Amino acid sequence: MKAFEYTITDPVGIHARPAGILVKEIKKYNSTVTVAKGEKAVNALKLMALMGMGIKQGDTVKVTVEGADEETAAAAIEEFFKANL
Repeated sequence: MKAFEYTITDPVGIHARPAGILVKEIKKYNSTVTVAKGEKAVNALKLMALMGMGIKQGDTVKVTVEGADEETAAAAIEEFFKANL
């Protein structure tokens, strides 16, 4: 299992466009990706659940990647967060 924390810098937070692009990025890998904010955690492939978390600018999320390609997936997803969120 690989995990990282990231503080959202996008002024709008995780809304429809970046959430949709994030789901597409995650689908490239076989690992399970979970995004957690506080006590609430969702499978990052579930677009509506991800958007329903209400993640805003300044919120810190914990991203957990677990599976066969977790090393590669975690690095790529962390780069995605830095570039887009």
